Amino acid sequence: MSAVLSGFSGKRILVIGDLMLDEYIWGKVSRISPEAPVPVVDVTRESYYPGGAANVARNLREFTDHVAVMGSAGTDSAGQRLMDLLAASHIDTSAVQQSPEFATTVKTRIMARNQQVVRVDRERVSGPDLDRAASDLDRVISASDAVIVTDYGKGFLTESLAHEVCRTVAEHGKVLAIDPHPHRMFAWPGAAAIKPNRAEAFQAAGLPPSEPAADVLDDRPLLQAGRRLLDRWNCGCLLVTLGEQGMLLLERDNEPYPIPARAREVFDVSGAGDTAIAVFTLGLAAGATPPEAAELANQASGVVVGKVGTATVTSAELQETLG
Repeated sequence: MSAVLSGFSGKRILVIGDLMLDEYIWGKVSRISPEAPVPVVDVTRESYYPGGAANVARNLREFTDHVAVMGSAGTDSAGQRLMDLLAASHIDTSAVQQSPEFATTVKTRIMARNQQVVRVDRERVSGPDLDRAASDLDRVISASDAVIVTDYGKGFLTESLAHEVCRTVAEHGKVLAIDPHPHRMFAWPGAAAIKPNRAEAFQAAGLPPSEPAADVLDDRPLLQAGRRLLDRWNCGCLLVTLGEQGMLLLERDNEPYPIPARAREVFDVSGAGDTAIAVFTLGLAAGATPPEAAELANQASGVVVGKVGTATVTSAELQETLG
């Protein structure tokens, strides 16, 4: 595992998807509002982080210097702040479509005593400039070892763009990993891996949700959903994230592989899925088997949920978990 981790630094990864800005307003609560039964938060500071697909790129930058993003952002103040944050992290934004016609998605979390009081979303679905995306894809994919597609349902990923991504990835022989949106059943031919969470897996499989079984391998509805998605998506493997139960890796010709959760304490699950897909894909690109890559992704997620806010895990922290 350490040998695989040491190979992360030379990998070049492209992230395609919905770019967002995560805003955190930090404060303290000392009273209830006289206007309504809600807490009054006295603001002490604000912080901003790349969110959505941009957070996947931020996670990747902890392990490699070669990260690029493709998505859309507005020319509004939020969009400019997001672009500045990406530039400060030395993430290649040459394939980002920035236009006054886009409204940058902003997720604002109001935090008091390290607890989220409320989240406010500002968003407007915006489609891509397909002609520009098609012209950028060949350039950025040819310069990458792997491609991660993260669909948050905000409009950048369309069926036409998904088809073009799969065609270009296949043409260049790159690793393709998908973090899908459950309500958008795009085909991903040639994908090495697809990573839904439990709820997304049931929705995408068209099955009613069920309560988790104590033993993941005894969870027949989950295994049924996973097998259906392996057939429907025709991918190399399916990695289902299960929260406190860890993960379940499904491959067509192998037995289901459960991976218990590694978190010691859970403070904030924001962005844990972004960490998982980033590390899992890096593992595959570095030559790990799917179980090895899944183990690394699980370890990384266990570290990041122990932090408050949209956080990342460093290479040193992940190495420490390996002993």
